[in-house]
Amino acid sequence: MSDTLGDTSNMRIDNNTQLAGTLTYAQKKAVVAATLGTIVEYADWVIYATFASILAQQYFPAGDSLTALLQVFAVFAVGFVMRPIGGAVLGAFADRYGRKAGLTLSILLMSVASFAIGVCPNYETIGIAAPIVLVIARLVQGFSAGGEFGSASAFLVESAPAERRAFSGSWQWFAINAGTLVSFVLGYVLAAFGSETGLTDWGWRVAFVVAALLGLITLWIRLSVGETEIFKKRIAAEGVPQNPLKDVIFKHRGDALRVIGIAMSGNLLNYVWMVNYPSYLHIVTEMSRADTLLIGVIAVTISLFIIPFVGKLADNIGRKPVLVGFALLSALWAWPSFALLYPGMSFIEGLIMMTIAMVIMTGFAGAAAVLMVEQFPARVRVTGVALPYALSVTLFGGTAPYIITAMNGAGYGGYTWLYLAAVCLVAAAVYASLPETKGRPLR
Repeated sequence: MSDTLGDTSNMRIDNNTQLAGTLTYAQKKAVVAATLGTIVEYADWVIYATFASILAQQYFPAGDSLTALLQVFAVFAVGFVMRPIGGAVLGAFADRYGRKAGLTLSILLMSVASFAIGVCPNYETIGIAAPIVLVIARLVQGFSAGGEFGSASAFLVESAPAERRAFSGSWQWFAINAGTLVSFVLGYVLAAFGSETGLTDWGWRVAFVVAALLGLITLWIRLSVGETEIFKKRIAAEGVPQNPLKDVIFKHRGDALRVIGIAMSGNLLNYVWMVNYPSYLHIVTEMSRADTLLIGVIAVTISLFIIPFVGKLADNIGRKPVLVGFALLSALWAWPSFALLYPGMSFIEGLIMMTIAMVIMTGFAGAAAVLMVEQFPARVRVTGVALPYALSVTLFGGTAPYIITAMNGAGYGGYTWLYLAAVCLVAAAVYASLPETKGRPLR
């Protein structure tokens, strides 16, 4: 009831600015700017996982390799602790001062942190200071990533006509997948065209520094686009919101919980089936690091061609059918995705395994972002998406590599699929219970 007046006003804004069925030049430019920025942002974020085994050698004392890898994944998880904080702070910043302002700040923070990791001396050189720098940089990256998703998702969906919101929102996950692809390509090039020693000694540093420099280029691109009309008209009508975070917690608690439910399965599978699957293939199948990274490159590339079409499908038939189908297929593929891997597996077999997983995940990629954005009115939209989404990432994504590695080390790796299947089935129930938002005006 507290949102009645705001909802009506937003309905007028949506109807006035999103009548056309096609994207204008300005809208296309906005999609490109948001997408490119998120690609770089997530490339910076994911490169850490791509080079996890090397970082274990560089930043922690020599000893048991499993212990060192667990320490690196623990730092990986620590970065996720900052994501809800980043979601709350940067989300409120974007709701008060604009989506563009939030996007430019997040990419700047991510680039600086990546550069710091790339140039920081290793443990043998500066001792305990090395893992401390790694932890601080990872905390900054987590803070940045926490605000990126909400700002970029709101920017994309608000920049689109009503009939193309899912299509426009699908570019958010296109960008996340493409960011992962960039990290895989950097890893593959360095592994394939350099020696294993070179990759361990200096090649991984090149990847972090290149990603940081790409971030600065993208910062310039983001500065060239304008703010969304919905945000500008909302500010003109109501003024700057005083406390978006407070409003989300006390007035939109149910909406926020729905975002956690929408995001949980996709976040878990993103880190299991995309970010960490090449490393898992390398360990289980004994394929070379270059081969498993190439598998990741090909599988993720295939998903990029599919995601926009799934977004169009969600615009045509609705968000719910697409997401329910994704969740059920994911639950079915959870067991084969682990159980069918074996030492000596061929490159083609490994490619088929990861490609199936990535194709299934396009269902989430095409419909999830728009459904999250559609839960909130404009004045709290970024905070409303960013904070609960970041909580979901932390709970279901950030812990995934550590849990799987620990289970494998303890001899229980064969049961990992049960966790995946259970989360996906719960997600299917959440999707089925949500009201369909296709065709509804943005609040």
